[in-house]
Amino acid sequence: MTRRRCLAFGAGAGAALLAGGTHAAEPIDVVVELFSSQGCNSCPPADNLLGELRGKPGVLALTFHVDYWDYLGWKDTLAGPDLSQRQYDYAKARGDMEVFTPQMIVNGSKQMVGSQRSEVFAVLDQSRNKQWPVPVTIGDHGKELVVEAAAGDAGEATLWVMPILDQVNVKIEKGEMAGREVVYVNVVRKLVPAAMWTGPATRVALPKDGLLTPDATGCVALLQKGKLGPILGCAAWGRVTS
Repeated sequence: MTRRRCLAFGAGAGAALLAGGTHAAEPIDVVVELFSSQGCNSCPPADNLLGELRGKPGVLALTFHVDYWDYLGWKDTLAGPDLSQRQYDYAKARGDMEVFTPQMIVNGSKQMVGSQRSEVFAVLDQSRNKQWPVPVTIGDHGKELVVEAAAGDAGEATLWVMPILDQVNVKIEKGEMAGREVVYVNVVRKLVPAAMWTGPATRVALPKDGLLTPDATGCVALLQKGKLGPILGCAAWGRVTS
């Protein structure tokens, strides 16, 4: 059984490059986002599945830790309100109002229970892109990371940049998962809306000391239609994939 929270809303991103440039990574053709929590005892199967997906060719697998289960007795060490808000905003954009853990979202549009292997693999197979609508690149320029989105006619989009921690083991001491140790992969540590894209080619230079968190091992750029719609292009830098 998943942890579900139904919401009633009122008014109110290419090719990957591994760290050091020692060898090229597989091109990214599908993006999987898992919303998980250290306070959710139904999440470990999905966390394990995401670790498996991380090793699949062409799959960019990301973990977002939400904070809305902290009240159960354990404060998630990797969570943040901005990561929870991303999940809420996805639900609003889709119009289904479904927010729960473990929830997977593929290419910014299709959502499912993150532990249901057969459904996850079926959606992945259906969602692979031979070419993203708007190619995105991210490169190391010394003290800066430079993100570029090509010109296109896909409408208005948001360029998100996300520092990543590639792997971390967490021993959970309280709450529903007390006594368990879980391995999390490609954990998003911060969300940065770096630019709005409206069609012309866009270049953004981001100082590393202001962008990267102290534990970051890499960075991901996603170009998404509107604020949080379908992914139009993506790229990764550093130690992100397996």
